[in-house]
Amino acid sequence: MKTIGMNTIGLTMGDPAGIGPEVICKALGALPADERKATVVIGDPLFMERARGLVRANFSFVPYGDTVPEGAVPLLAIDAPNRDAIVPGKLSADAGEAGCRCVKKAVEMALAGEIDVICTASLNKTAVRMAGYDLNGHAGLLALYTGVKKNYAVLACPQFAVIHVSTHVSLAQAVELCRTERILETIRVAQRHVLTTGVAKPRVAIAGLNPHAGEGGLYGTEDDDFVAPAVAAARAEGIDAHGPIPGDVVFQQAIDGKFEIVVAQFHDQGHIAAKLVGGHDTVNITAGLPILRTSVDHGTAFDIAWKGVADPSNMKAAIAMARRMKPVAG
Repeated sequence: MKTIGMNTIGLTMGDPAGIGPEVICKALGALPADERKATVVIGDPLFMERARGLVRANFSFVPYGDTVPEGAVPLLAIDAPNRDAIVPGKLSADAGEAGCRCVKKAVEMALAGEIDVICTASLNKTAVRMAGYDLNGHAGLLALYTGVKKNYAVLACPQFAVIHVSTHVSLAQAVELCRTERILETIRVAQRHVLTTGVAKPRVAIAGLNPHAGEGGLYGTEDDDFVAPAVAAARAEGIDAHGPIPGDVVFQQAIDGKFEIVVAQFHDQGHIAAKLVGGHDTVNITAGLPILRTSVDHGTAFDIAWKGVADPSNMKAAIAMARRMKPVAG
């Protein structure tokens, strides 16, 4: 049951052998009662209860659909396969399967309008593949379950957001992917993402690919040949797009308040800036889906899993971002 006047979040457990259940319980414990009620945890009851006890959280879980007492959290049960074989901090197909089942259910709920936003704890990509999914973690699962062909990684920190033209490819491949239509589509998705955060007139910066954005062809012609035409096309569509702006200055301009989002041309150009500036407050968002999704920007941390020492700061930030996002019509 959704809470009137507040986003209802579907919070997925992640890999049960990792830190997901722990950081979820720590983050929920810090929320006011009305926000707990509007947060549906989707996960295995055994692992979530264990995590709640581990961190001595000051709330209780109640089955999803039941009346939620003051301060409690609704829990939609997704039983992990062979749960007794899942060992804290260890890779396993069973743990990978459990995490994937939670994501699938969350997507179904979001598409049905039962929840407004999905917020995910971390999965382990290797465990996902061990479970038989030939996919790249959450991004692949979300594409599979929503039926979209492509989605986009957005990193959002308090100062700015960054979206990427290319991500998990080699630098050589990234240069080949830096083409006008791909950049233009990324600019469109960037603008739409910022609209979901409540900004009425998003300002989009487009980073140059080459040093000094090519400096008139002195350091490469890709910026003149492909990036600048994409920016011009975006402006012709009414998008407040600016660029190409040299990569060594564009993020400072965003920090100074000139832009809400930066379109980075390749993985490290955007990731390094966002993680350096945002730290634990940097949230992973998937744009280009028919649903809204935020996530922590860290892994399963098997080395510290189930020891009670995991930092919930990033989960708190991911929940806060999920609470403020709104769908955009059209």
